[in-house]
Amino acid sequence: MSSTRTASGKNGTWRNWGGTVSARPAREVAPASVEELAEAVRRAAEDGLTVKAVGTGHSFTSIAATDGVLIRPQLLTGIRHIDRTAMTVTVEAGTPLKRLNLALAREGLSLANMGDIMEQTVSGAVGTGTHGTGRDSASIAAQIRALELVTADGSVLTCSPTENADVFAAARIGLGALGVVTAITFAVEPVFLLTAREEPMPLDRVLAEFDQLWAENEHFEFYWFPHTGSTITKRNNRSAGPERPVGRFRGWFEDEFLSNGAFQAVNWVGRAVPATIPAFARVSSRALAARTYTDIPYKVFTSPRRVRFVEMEYAVPREAVVETLRELKAMVDRSPLRISFPVEVRTAPADDITLSTASGRDTAYIAVHMFRGTPYHAYFTAAERLFTAHEGRPHWGKVHTRDAEYFSRVYPRFGEFTALRERLDPDRRFANDYLRRVLGP
Repeated sequence: MSSTRTASGKNGTWRNWGGTVSARPAREVAPASVEELAEAVRRAAEDGLTVKAVGTGHSFTSIAATDGVLIRPQLLTGIRHIDRTAMTVTVEAGTPLKRLNLALAREGLSLANMGDIMEQTVSGAVGTGTHGTGRDSASIAAQIRALELVTADGSVLTCSPTENADVFAAARIGLGALGVVTAITFAVEPVFLLTAREEPMPLDRVLAEFDQLWAENEHFEFYWFPHTGSTITKRNNRSAGPERPVGRFRGWFEDEFLSNGAFQAVNWVGRAVPATIPAFARVSSRALAARTYTDIPYKVFTSPRRVRFVEMEYAVPREAVVETLRELKAMVDRSPLRISFPVEVRTAPADDITLSTASGRDTAYIAVHMFRGTPYHAYFTAAERLFTAHEGRPHWGKVHTRDAEYFSRVYPRFGEFTALRERLDPDRRFANDYLRRVLGP
């Protein structure tokens, strides 16, 4: 299914991938050039309409929803320029990460780190702070070296550490509040190999050895299965090779049949009969055997995600993650909640992006999920109470209830961002209900 259809519906209604948000824009525009996009923004201003650009709808929040002008970026795609001296690639903002990864691999290049899915557009991914896991390498936005931005008056700004540096500091994760990103320049490097080592491990051991597992691996993450004491761990480290990809049948069986097909069926049963979930969780946690394989980065970092879900993810200080997870497990164990999705835990080093969830602090991410169509409020509310007690910062594109007053406390540079927004968009051309809540009016 194409990215456009994924995020759209009938009768002029736009819907997100998770089914949590819908909107009816006054009009939709699919500009074929930066000039056409700038003109669409100027026309919206003349008509008194707000403007939002959408990607593939992979955010669970209403960050892209609008009743004004909806910008679809599907014609703003492809690589503009590869600079092999500077080792950068400039790409149009509507390019899906999947196409970027494939194109870079053909050129013998790669991003240093990426998230675990690649359906999103590059601008949607960076604008909400999409990240993977890494001891030393950070989010996708932290790999940006320059960007191009259409602002509220229709002007086009080029932003980098040496040009419009204050805008660059904020716009790498701009939430769509500062303008419409039209092109992004990423740092790239010669394509390399990663060896992935996936294996089950008791949760108690992971928590006891977390600091060591983090320190000894370039990329460490794990999935804890609620109602069990079991996890699946994944360690990705650079390798001299040779390439040893997952065999075709094993890849289909584990990544498609078990992780998508069978998991979907288990969730259907669990949604209808929640009492079955703990037993299924014990089986699921033992279903995936240990495996080791070596491949190019995007084939190791990313996985197909065909089972629809709703997600909340919080970034907590890395030193607080073990305590927070112990509290989360205790909460689930004593509650009547029945949780069929594993909890995902990843890390990122501190970065210098104004509203990055890792801004100024080494970070661990805890993501909780529920199967689409299953009531999630009780679980997410209880989890959010634990995360915010540790000054957690929610992922901008995932479910949360925080507001500007909270963010002004947990982001030391929050005022920098809102002051820049005031300068670039005084009339709130790019505002919507979500931004009014998280950034203030």
